[in-house]
Amino acid sequence: MRLYSGTSMQFFKDVTLNQIADKLCQAFFNYRRYSPPDAEKRAWQNSLRALSDVFQYTKLFDHGIILEYQLPLTSKRLDCLICGSDKKANHNAVIIELKQWDKCEDAEGEKILTWVAGADREVLHPSIQVGQYKMYLEDTHTAFHESSFPVSLNACAYLHNYNYYKEDVLLLPKFADYLA
Repeated sequence: MRLYSGTSMQFFKDVTLNQIADKLCQAFFNYRRYSPPDAEKRAWQNSLRALSDVFQYTKLFDHGIILEYQLPLTSKRLDCLICGSDKKANHNAVIIELKQWDKCEDAEGEKILTWVAGADREVLHPSIQVGQYKMYLEDTHTAFHESSFPVSLNACAYLHNYNYYKEDVLLLPKFADYLA
């Protein structure tokens, strides 16, 4: 299941016309038969506008965009999957995990503490979260391994409200492998 798919140009138009969150809400309702929470709609409006700005700034004008793609046999959804080809015609895709966080603190193990859903919560580092999505998708989708020219899959997190600093919790040595 995916709530939105289209070209990057269509995505830019839907964001610019302030229609993207409404389209996602309608698709969500059509699939689940209830409306998403208002907080999720606001998150889509804010995060997808920021993402659209980055895509336009980097001139990603001829790509495919999938939003809110549910991983098969799970309840987990990818925020964004952007697909395209490089200069050598190799097929590529990047999973992008979107976060509206503005700060976080260290926590036990691979977790960090941040404000989510109205409270401070311990959550996985976003690079770990999106890395797990990448591994799952590579393991379950043949496009990434059963072809003469498999799609190269990468993953990243985009914290569009976040201000990094040199000793930031997100950059602690315990997360170095995940950030790489």
